[in-house]
Amino acid sequence: MTIYIAFLRGINVGGHNKIKMAELKQMFEAMGFTRVETYIQSGNVLFESSEKEQFIRKYIEHRIEAVFGYAINVVLRTSTDLEQITKKSRFSKEAISNAEVSSKGESQYVALLLENPSTEAIERLSSFRIENEDFLIEGREIYLLFSNSIRNSKLANNLQKLNVPATVRNWKTMNKLTTMSRKKELDSLE
Repeated sequence: MTIYIAFLRGINVGGHNKIKMAELKQMFEAMGFTRVETYIQSGNVLFESSEKEQFIRKYIEHRIEAVFGYAINVVLRTSTDLEQITKKSRFSKEAISNAEVSSKGESQYVALLLENPSTEAIERLSSFRIENEDFLIEGREIYLLFSNSIRNSKLANNLQKLNVPATVRNWKTMNKLTTMSRKKELDSLE
């Protein structure tokens, strides 16, 4: 069995696409997934399955639309993927420290993509890079660093220029999900 983390894009944001986590958990369990657990209201679901990623993703998207009436994208990662994503920051300690002082809070984020972006799309996104914002792309992840609020970021507001569905989580959430998935891994060994 593989531990997956489903990242639902665009739910419970600004009063749109409201889904209660208890109802989402029930839906996942009704779909046959095991050891289902949700984390915060932004749509993060940990679960176990023996199915393949592509099948699971489409199945979840279809069920969300059928049950809740929302056509949304779901991005999946395994617990192993999360370990790789969060094992180290892609930015220097100095850059992170400077960004956190300027932003007065969370400055690191990860955009999780459904697939690798094209070289042309990455070049388009690069044109939105401004001072005090940085990003690095590794495969299906974009590591983002903001010295100002992500809400006002020209870079964050133009991620759609990659022409690949993406959802963004802050570094704290990513680390918490990694810890939760690690615990699930350890529990399954007992």
